[in-house]
Amino acid sequence: MTQSKTKFAPQHSVPATYMRGGTSKGTFFKLSDLPERCQVAGASRDNFLLRVIGSPDPYGKQIDGLGNGSSSTSKTVILSKAKQADHDVNYLFGQVNIAKPMIDWAGNCGNLTAAVGACAINMGLVDANKVAESAENGTGICEVRIWQENIGKTIIAHVPVYMDEQGKVQVQETGNFELDGVTFPAAEVKIEFIDPVDSSSDMFPTGNLVDDFDVSGCGLETDSVKATFISAGIPTIFMKAKDLGFTGTELQGDINSDSETLAKLEKIRAKGGVAMGLFKDVSEAQASQHIPKIAWVGAAQSYTASSGKEVNAADIDLVVRAMSMGQLHHAMMGTAAVAIAAAATTQGTLVNQAASAGQSEKQLGEVRFGHPSGTLLVGGKTEQVDGRWQAKKVSMSRSARRIMVGEVFVPSDSF
Repeated sequence: MTQSKTKFAPQHSVPATYMRGGTSKGTFFKLSDLPERCQVAGASRDNFLLRVIGSPDPYGKQIDGLGNGSSSTSKTVILSKAKQADHDVNYLFGQVNIAKPMIDWAGNCGNLTAAVGACAINMGLVDANKVAESAENGTGICEVRIWQENIGKTIIAHVPVYMDEQGKVQVQETGNFELDGVTFPAAEVKIEFIDPVDSSSDMFPTGNLVDDFDVSGCGLETDSVKATFISAGIPTIFMKAKDLGFTGTELQGDINSDSETLAKLEKIRAKGGVAMGLFKDVSEAQASQHIPKIAWVGAAQSYTASSGKEVNAADIDLVVRAMSMGQLHHAMMGTAAVAIAAAATTQGTLVNQAASAGQSEKQLGEVRFGHPSGTLLVGGKTEQVDGRWQAKKVSMSRSARRIMVGEVFVPSDSF
């Protein structure tokens, strides 16, 4: 009797780089290394990346993939040679939903942006002569011009490079720069977000620096709170911590274990998306977990960070907490930090008011804010152009490091 053979799908291997960028981690691919049908947007690409990360996972752990069960690590990046003039690399970001078969391509990841320049150099996507010239004196900075495809914006990464003993230029990844939210020090990577707001649109989509925001039915003690709606870096809703019943010094355990609070914040986020013109109806928020972000601010105050580090009120200008993919972020999303910088340096916003320490609203060029893991310094320059507020540039320092370079294996029947 002939036994029937069991059918199975072989695994397909693809070159990949696993990197930390800022306070996030992600799996990086060169576009040309992907299976041909995954080199274009569509179901095949999404299904491939979902399987790489290990989503959807009803257990929320992503055990069967490279994700780690948090929004900060459920991320993918695809890099390719830039087609835009005066740019080095094209950067496409995908935020992978942990529990649902969904990838959000609507926004950028500011944290992983810090790793894009270094990864692009290591993948050979940046002109070798340009990189070599940056290290002609032994060490130097290679200015990598990034085209952020999701949002159509220019970002400049200042990547430290050096000449090794064999005369080959390498990216410097280790160093003494400390970033709160990351355990070990590394080399500093300065990031500049150039014109993060479309010149044809207003940075404040409602036309106001502060709005009376209708939050009826969201479970708050009031039906209206003050809010600053801003589209810089990523669409973000800023509110006062006290209006939400918070202090502004919350840690992840205070928020993420409280299902009632999470439900309130999600209802507020959905209403904010409608107010910003991102959704026609609150029901659309379920399909757009990545945007808008929701955050709350308060005056500078002392607190203990999640690491046990003491953050002193005298060392910061304000406190900020922000939600990412339905959870309080353990530090601060890079794109939300762009929004914080733009709002803080615009006189009259709630963020600017919180940073002004109860004084009259001040014109600020940079602010240091406290987040759950510590502090972060950001800078910005905003101005009014033809009656519309614009952010001309926002800057911050992050770090990045390769963790693994090799091949990722995906069952061939999953995409």
